[in-house]
Amino acid sequence: MFQNTKRPVLPTPWNKGRLIGQKSPLSMQDIWAIRTKLRDDGRDRDLALFNLALDSKLRACDLLKLRVSDVTSSNTVNHRATVLQQKTGRPVRFEITRKTRRSLTDWIKRAELGSKDYLFPSRIRGSLHLSTRQYSRIVTSWVIGAGLDADAYGTHSLRRTKATLLYRKTKNLRAVQLLLGHSSLDSTVRYLGIEIDDALEMSEQIDV
Repeated sequence: MFQNTKRPVLPTPWNKGRLIGQKSPLSMQDIWAIRTKLRDDGRDRDLALFNLALDSKLRACDLLKLRVSDVTSSNTVNHRATVLQQKTGRPVRFEITRKTRRSLTDWIKRAELGSKDYLFPSRIRGSLHLSTRQYSRIVTSWVIGAGLDADAYGTHSLRRTKATLLYRKTKNLRAVQLLLGHSSLDSTVRYLGIEIDDALEMSEQIDV
């Protein structure tokens, strides 16, 4: 008898044909383009989610588990909030800017959310809040809608964006470390990928 030597068909890897690695932060122009598109399309939830993701600099797992009470007091959106990070167990504080407070207020009112409700409830039965997979698809739709390369950006782009912009403006690594909730400056340096950029910038200033 002949043995069946046919190899089993393996599932296609999820990352086949995709660019893998650290996702790029958004530029100010990108932010403006996405905000404008979401506002013009009347996507209140997505605008609130986008703005809060930028301000909070939280990982997706922490952002999506936020409840209304985490960002409000007496039915008013706070200027600042504190969240315990799931990955590190360390608390991290973040600002909630005027644009974000306004969009959150509009979304909470429209969705008729109570203080104990999740800020971004899922529309899928059995899921209390948006999943990281749903969030990833939503971010991809924002990126494509703004005419950007979907392979170059992802959910982590939103966590990196404000931290990167802050560093470029101030060069204050310690401030960025605190805002990201990193345990060490080395982690922040690696996260921002700034060493080579800074070295080149300094080298360009020396004309020999």
